[in-house]
Amino acid sequence: MLAIVNPQFYGVHGIARYLNSFVGNLPADHPPVYLITSDEHRDEREYPGVEIIHFPCTHDRFSLLFWGLKVRSKLISLYDEGKIQCVNLHFPPLIPGLLLPSHIPIVQTVHSTYLGFSGNFYPEKFYKSEFNWLSLKIKMWMEAQIYKKSTRAIALTEFGREQILAYGYDKPINIIPNGVDLNQFKISDDVKDIDVLFSGRIENLKGSKGMVEVCRQLVRKKQDILIYIVGYGEDENWVKQQLAGLSANVVMTGKVPFAEMMGYYARSRVYASTSYYEGLPGTCLEALAMQLPAVVWDFLFYRGLVIEGQTGSLAKPNDFSGMTNRVLELLANPGLAAEMGRNGRALLESDYDWVNLARDVLAVFSPRQD
Repeated sequence: MLAIVNPQFYGVHGIARYLNSFVGNLPADHPPVYLITSDEHRDEREYPGVEIIHFPCTHDRFSLLFWGLKVRSKLISLYDEGKIQCVNLHFPPLIPGLLLPSHIPIVQTVHSTYLGFSGNFYPEKFYKSEFNWLSLKIKMWMEAQIYKKSTRAIALTEFGREQILAYGYDKPINIIPNGVDLNQFKISDDVKDIDVLFSGRIENLKGSKGMVEVCRQLVRKKQDILIYIVGYGEDENWVKQQLAGLSANVVMTGKVPFAEMMGYYARSRVYASTSYYEGLPGTCLEALAMQLPAVVWDFLFYRGLVIEGQTGSLAKPNDFSGMTNRVLELLANPGLAAEMGRNGRALLESDYDWVNLARDVLAVFSPRQD
């Protein structure tokens, strides 16, 4: 008997996709689940054994505060009535977590941390935080308070676990990766007319500047290359300006619905990403599900997913020439690229299928957990 708390269930961002996949793949015999969210961008959804509870909320902090207070009251009522035994909190955001009642067991699923957002987790400074030092200090303090209240944490990768431990967390941590609902990713016979696909948020910590440099080098070395950048974010206009002279080779689509992403994956030959920070990279998972080889930076959050020479290729972070050459090698060797694509799909079927992962996540909330 579980209550899941997150104010943004409807959308294309990572946590929304995670929650949709989790509740959509729960086993038939699962205990009752209450999903508490807001009605922003609401569409009608139904999941067996899952009751969705809506409270109005917008993005501003005051609305989130009042939303959190309503959620607190609802959770106390559900707990007192014996309908729930545990609360699963997904963050960021943080405000609802601070308001959760302390007498109800809390398991937090940590998708990312403000330590990670700060850019200071790595020994080398790969990106500058969008938050000033005071804002970061406050947010990290808020995180630490929520960690103190929780009984257990779920990290998506070893990289995530290391960030949690950096806060001094001394309670159990389960590592359970994000996954893919493979039923949504059907391999098609679409013509492969896109050479390289970048997809996801277009922002600093996701490597927007590095993406621009890799695109420039790819065009210089292969003048007939076609690159698609599918996504949106705060650096979108800047990237457009930087690549304006390459319009014959680079297409930026802006934000697209999730359903349309299948077409872009199906038309592409290679998936590439210059992201510096991820929980577990959802677009990379999706690309592998569609049998695309992946070329990414060699960061811990990619380990086990992008396996050198098997499901893709890892380049040293900020080795733009190295990443460019790895992409071009795959484009020049379609047989190898296809083999890596098949390996990637097989890996996801084995280790990242939400049908299996949903059971693993659900087991964390069992009262039998030590």
